[in-house]
Amino acid sequence: MTDRKLKIAVIAGEVSGDLLGADLIAQLKHLHQGSVELVGVGGDALEAQGLKSLFDFSELSIMGVTQVLSKLPRLIRLISLTADAILAAEPDVLLIVDSPDFTHRVAKKIRRKRPDLPVVNYVCPSVWAWKEYRAKAMLDYVDDVLAVLPFEPAVMERLGGPRTHFVGHRLASHPDIRRVREARKARGTRPAGEPRTVLLLPGSRGSEIGQLLPIFGEAMKEFVARNGETRFILPTVPRQEARVREITQGWSLRPEIVLGDEEKWRAFEVADAAIAASGTVILELALAHVPVVSTYKGDWIIRLLSNRIKIWTGALPNLIADYAIVPEYFNDVLRPQSLVRWAERLSQETPQRAAMLQGYEDVWAKLQTERPAGETGAGVVLALLGQKGRL
Repeated sequence: MTDRKLKIAVIAGEVSGDLLGADLIAQLKHLHQGSVELVGVGGDALEAQGLKSLFDFSELSIMGVTQVLSKLPRLIRLISLTADAILAAEPDVLLIVDSPDFTHRVAKKIRRKRPDLPVVNYVCPSVWAWKEYRAKAMLDYVDDVLAVLPFEPAVMERLGGPRTHFVGHRLASHPDIRRVREARKARGTRPAGEPRTVLLLPGSRGSEIGQLLPIFGEAMKEFVARNGETRFILPTVPRQEARVREITQGWSLRPEIVLGDEEKWRAFEVADAAIAASGTVILELALAHVPVVSTYKGDWIIRLLSNRIKIWTGALPNLIADYAIVPEYFNDVLRPQSLVRWAERLSQETPQRAAMLQGYEDVWAKLQTERPAGETGAGVVLALLGQKGRL
């Protein structure tokens, strides 16, 4: 390993990708003897690693085809702006993290003008869910893929995609998740007679929150009507606090709104069950041993295209275990009454709760790796740079 200065272009379009990218960069700095300079797009975590984002990356946190279409002119400008800035910076490698609608378009533009620039894609696109042809198309602009799910390398090989490495999921070695998991398992169940605590997690995007939170509010009211005094905690991110407070302002029964990671993990530790938006948070809850029911509301175009989706579940714990662990409610079948009944069963000692927690053990076992995800991913990036003669 040399002490040559490295310039890394990195693009992350959402909070989860920002955390993944920052974790990998931190590990790369530890492994590489020289200095590391960053250029690109990211959020708080990557900025803490030294990135000065080209623009506020929350502009990329859009959900659904209709939102993409409505913001298409701005997205096209941001794609060009990002590609031009990275090309001008002349980096040694490009790291794109998740958000393929944006990051892959930037990578394609850059590869056309800099065919020699190594490109690493962190988080395999969900080609196993729909549009399988994307795997082979990635050969034109991606050298290596860092997969966070254990079944993805075999899928990419079957579909003729780029080299894919299972690096593990950063959540499997997350210190707060490990701490919460151990505390919950040591504590056991809530003593009989104590009020239950239910987490509400309506997502980190404004569109998700607007669609799901009113349904969660109805579920809150019915849960209390059926079960009496209950504590509801709603962890959110600072940039969505105003949106959450606006929606809940007129409610007769309001949740405790908490901000920041420390408060979030404290809420995870005390919760009896959770109602959450489908996404990475479902895996967080599973690894932390918090029973959950998963929810999702897509826009009308996604509903029309639903017959093209090949995946049997949207919950990551189910995909990893390859059997149903977490119950899911989508679109028209997403009703407060269903959420209430699941929250009742999952927040006390029942066969449903026991089965879910046993399933979580299988998920935990399948995600264990010899080294943390960021360290393994950083090793792949440095190996590629070595192959390309850039170290």
